Formats: sequence, C-alpha cells, structure tokens
Amino acid sequence: MSAPEKPRLLVSFDEYLPYVSSAQTGALWKLAEERRQLDANLIRLPPDGGVTAHVEHTLDVLLLVVSGDGQLDSDGEQLALAAGSVVWLPRSSRRALGAGTHGLVCLTVHTRRPGMSVVGTAASAVTVREGGEAPCSLDRVCPECGKIRAEPGAPFCAWCGERVSAAG
Repeated sequence: MSAPEKPRLLVSFDEYLPYVSSAQTGALWKLAEERRQLDANLIRLPPDGGVTAHVEHTLDVLLLVVSGDGQLDSDGEQLALAAGSVVWLPRSSRRALGAGTHGLVCLTVHTRRPGMSVVGTAASAVTVREGGEAPCSLDRVCPECGKIRAEPGAPFCAWCGERVSAAG
C-alpha cells in the first residue's frame, strides 16, 4: 500500500490573471494528479464567446467564475455571472455559457471520469467505455467561433475551419 497523498499547493491562478494574451482561450490549466478523484479545469472563453447548449448526462459540475463576466442560459432562463459566482450544473440539465465583453475565466470541478477501457474478449463483441474528459467540454471550445470541437485533439475546428491549440 502506498503512502497517502499530502495536501499541497498545486497552482496560483494569479499566474493566469491578468492573461498572458487576450487571445489565449480554452483550457489554461488542468488538474493532472494521477491518483485524484476529481477533475478540474481553468477555462477562458474569449470576449463575447461561449459554449453552445449541451447536456451532460453523467456528472454534476461545479463552476466558479474567477474573472470576467457572462451568463448561463438554462432552458431559456438566464443567470448573470460575475467573478466570485459559484454555479451548480446538475447532471442532465441543459446549459449554454456566454462570456461578456471582457471574456470569462472559470474553474470547473467534477468527479473524475474513468479513462477509456475495452470490455470483453477477442471472441466476443467489444464495447468501449469512454471517459477521462471534462464533461462540460469547456476545454474543447474553439476560440474563433465558440463552438465545441468534436474531437479533443483535432488541429482544426470542424465548424469554422480555424486552427485550434493542442491544449484540448
């Protein structure tokens, strides 16, 4: 049995604020500890950008606005967001996120999904269980058009064709 993990400082978000470049969007930081039970991402949406409406069926997400402002749209109801706002996004809820004129930086936290695994044997049908990604998909937002990329590692946005960072 290995020794238990000890609390430690992982990062100071002061490194990311103010932004190195206002053009830097998507995932600025990700929790990467191997034995963690949580996933966390520091995400920056560009000014007036956003994440289109989507539903996460598996996990609840906690969203903390670190800087900037924007709004959360949930089935036609809009919630104003500002630095310090904490929002619970319950699983199976429809949500869209929009940044204000200065952009929006938020921390998302949720239970860690297991990584991908193959189930079955060579003689049987193979089922792939997916996981290991941020369920709210904010780290896959295209900085140009604000839509979610279909594949996390895709070099170009399928919606607008712009080159995207390899961070997602």
